[in-house]
Amino acid sequence: MKIEIANRLKVIGSYAFADVDNIVASLKKEGIEPIDFGVGDPTQPTPKLIREACKVGIEKRKSSGYPSYIGEPEYRETIAWWSKKRFGIDLDPETEIMSTIGSKEAIFNFPEAFINPGDYALALNPGYPAWSRGTHFAEGQTYFLNLLPENGFYPDLKSIPDNIKEKSKILWINYPNNPTTAFPTESFFIEVLEFAEENNIIVASDESYTENYYDEAPPSILQYKKEGVVTFQSLSKRSNMTTYRVGWVAGDKRIIDVFKKVKPNIDSGTATFIQDAAIAALKDEEHVKELRENYRKKRDIMIEAFKSIGLEDCTPKGTIYIWQKVPKGYSSLDFAKLLLKKEIAVVTTPGSWLSTEAHGVNPGEGYVRLALVPPIEKVMEAAEKIKGLKI
Repeated sequence: MKIEIANRLKVIGSYAFADVDNIVASLKKEGIEPIDFGVGDPTQPTPKLIREACKVGIEKRKSSGYPSYIGEPEYRETIAWWSKKRFGIDLDPETEIMSTIGSKEAIFNFPEAFINPGDYALALNPGYPAWSRGTHFAEGQTYFLNLLPENGFYPDLKSIPDNIKEKSKILWINYPNNPTTAFPTESFFIEVLEFAEENNIIVASDESYTENYYDEAPPSILQYKKEGVVTFQSLSKRSNMTTYRVGWVAGDKRIIDVFKKVKPNIDSGTATFIQDAAIAALKDEEHVKELRENYRKKRDIMIEAFKSIGLEDCTPKGTIYIWQKVPKGYSSLDFAKLLLKKEIAVVTTPGSWLSTEAHGVNPGEGYVRLALVPPIEKVMEAAEKIKGLKI
């Protein structure tokens, strides 16, 4: 029997983070335990209060059956309460919020609700692969918006051709930004909203990193407008809950209504005991403050190490990443390979792997991304090794 791969899979290539995993695995086969800044998966334990709430929830929900497709009322009410407290946003938990199995599945499946063959989604580049992959699986096309340092890592919306704007249904944005760490500004959000209104395009704002900041708390785009806007949130990075797969979508009721028609065809809802854990997480800010301070320490250690060997100061204001400019004469991959040498064994992600070549350039070239997830003692070890580099 001949097994044929679907065309939609043939054209997309491998997933960048899987490639990073393969490099780590090859080092381990040689008996080397690398210090892994590659994939953004926190290594610290999920806070105890969240784990305890999950345990209680398992007993509480032992006969609950299938969960709601849109989330338990208490979970949605807690999201509305938290959104009001954090951003000053008024959201109706009945009509403007729905639970998701993390943000990834929601982002990937969202284009199914609005993209037809021949339609476009506009997506930041570099950026989260699920924006373009979800569009591709929905039989649409992606027009990439390159994030370049000369533009402050914001997209140049004025450069989009008229024929692309006419066919575009969704604009994906993500600030605080992964991987460039750029922060949102009021003027940028207003520009995005005016552009979307003028061209009848839905704004889909991936806000997975709004709680990962150091000094200045970034806004949500919903503070400026709700009509035509939807946001995607996750507790993965805020509360070290990557394994729990829990988040939500919020915004314009009309958009949420349409997405509610998609979700029941894909999954059976977020587990209720995990929603209980998420409620506990949202009601506590102390663990979030502790995590921020831990990331700050690791950020400062690594930035100082790179500065000590003459690299550009790329101190981020937020996210859990560093978007480090590589030395002159090196490509992203060259520098990542240098850091992977046995005597250093530090895993980073080449910026070129996180980008798609578009409009004659790969905008991630010249950078490596570090996810500040190793334990602090390992971060200190990595920093000392980097300080010994001769560039």
